[in-house]
Amino acid sequence: MDKAKRKAIIAGNWKMNKTPSEATALLNEITPLVKDADCEVIACVPYVDIAAAVEAAKGTNVKIGAENCHWAESGAFTGEISTGMLKEIGVEYVVLGHSERRQYFGETDETVNKRTKAALAAGLKPIVCVGELLWERECDITEEVIARQIKLDLWDVTEDELKNVVIAYEPVWAIGTGKTATSDQAEEVCAFIRAQLAKLYNQAAADAVTIQYGGSMNDGNADELLSKTNVDGGLIGGASLVAEKFAAIVKAASK
Repeated sequence: MDKAKRKAIIAGNWKMNKTPSEATALLNEITPLVKDADCEVIACVPYVDIAAAVEAAKGTNVKIGAENCHWAESGAFTGEISTGMLKEIGVEYVVLGHSERRQYFGETDETVNKRTKAALAAGLKPIVCVGELLWERECDITEEVIARQIKLDLWDVTEDELKNVVIAYEPVWAIGTGKTATSDQAEEVCAFIRAQLAKLYNQAAADAVTIQYGGSMNDGNADELLSKTNVDGGLIGGASLVAEKFAAIVKAASK
């Protein structure tokens, strides 16, 4: 982390877990444990939990995010949620392009870009996920894959809009598998992402972007991962569902 240049952010991605009452209970556990955090703390929760989560987080330093949004303001998109709906209910951040959305629900870089633009236009802060498959890493094309995703996902995003974008590097082979990139591997790709941003924008703009690591970061490896210059936080899956574990990661990011 380099807090002199950019914000450290720990965001929990709850995925499809917790009912509204369970969300309230978990946030009631989390909020006192992270009240003195020296980083941004976010809980990205299922749509049905958002109202309960916003209420539970009221008056605390925990921000509430959503796990996806649609690009249209309204219309015949059964089952989808618009940015305006999220904004009105109190959401500040939204996860976009998560590998599970890409893998199971047909997300492409084009749709991620459309959702990113819509989120920014609505005043939401997108957490844009990028990452390579195991096969792509084994074929030694990680950088080509990441460069393509960064360019396409941020297509037509202005330098001013980039100030509200968070990038999450998620090696797909390390999500929900228990495998974790080494701290050196995480640093290498996060630094590469920053270099790509510098090419697309400029070095100052790139230096200001928070780049999270999102592949099975937990309370046991957070210190080492967050010690790296270009790892500015984490997008946390399983560990975000256990208050003590999530708080330990926040503590590591507060150093």
